[in-house]
Amino acid sequence: MSGGGSAGTPTQELERVPGLPGLYRKALTLAVRRRIGRAGTPSQLPDARHAVRGVTADPTELTRFQQLLHSTARDLLPSAYLHTLAFPVAMSVLARSDFPLPLLGMVHLSNEVHQARQVRSSERLDVVAWAEDLRPHAAGTQVDLVTEISAAGERVWTGRSVYLARGVRLGAGAEAEQRQSSDRPAFSPPTPTGIWRLDAGIGRRYAAVSGDWNPIHLSAPTAKALGMKGAIAHGMYLAARMVDQAVPAPSGALDWRIDFLSPVLLPGRVTTSFTRTRDDGDGSSGAGRTDVVGWSAKRRRPHFTGWVRSGQDAGGSAQNG
Repeated sequence: MSGGGSAGTPTQELERVPGLPGLYRKALTLAVRRRIGRAGTPSQLPDARHAVRGVTADPTELTRFQQLLHSTARDLLPSAYLHTLAFPVAMSVLARSDFPLPLLGMVHLSNEVHQARQVRSSERLDVVAWAEDLRPHAAGTQVDLVTEISAAGERVWTGRSVYLARGVRLGAGAEAEQRQSSDRPAFSPPTPTGIWRLDAGIGRRYAAVSGDWNPIHLSAPTAKALGMKGAIAHGMYLAARMVDQAVPAPSGALDWRIDFLSPVLLPGRVTTSFTRTRDDGDGSSGAGRTDVVGWSAKRRRPHFTGWVRSGQDAGGSAQNG
């Protein structure tokens, strides 16, 4: 059940970065056609990459993104903002008619990024995205979405996102995976270092700066229509806030990972713990690692875990994990 973007995979060059609202409408139309039997559901990933050349950041949109996070205004692109720039290209792969999983309602399980250096807002960027490693999950089927960003032929940013289509079973072996037990150890909260208070409108405000108008983040009615208990926070909003708080003004390479364990219902409160676990010498170089946990103090349930590496400790490859 593997597949995706190998070295010999054909690349589909897109004229421009696609709009996410149009991709979601396309996904909705395809879901309806499949439901009424007018479109088949493939069982393999498309053997294709999608690419857009010469992508540039909009200074106004960049400022709005920084303001939402209450971060420092800089002409260097935040690592999570690079994800935002590339995200529509990646989503266009999931919205293909020959993609086997439904885009709408898909659950974001994790995101790992390896960034070789900081990227200036004036740089022209080339974005390439593909899907690979379609595989069973205890709750359905999961897939990796890989995105690479290059500047002047140099790969500067690589991201790997893992998504889950709940209740979708594809191929042999799915039932065996479904029967596997995946009991987690009891959660033991670390020492808190802060609290994030998220109001009911944060999903819409992040959608406005990122272009990601996925209905599960916008309101309780639109989220419930897709099987959620209510509107939930964007995973990438949580990731962006985590990275910005761990390393407010990175100057070199930057790596980070976030694993989403349970959704943050809106409005909600996330108790956080940021722990510096390694540093270089006396800490003056800025290199080091920060481990992060976010959880519900009321329910004693983890929402996410993650880490951020900066300086000489960073700069690996998302392909190698």
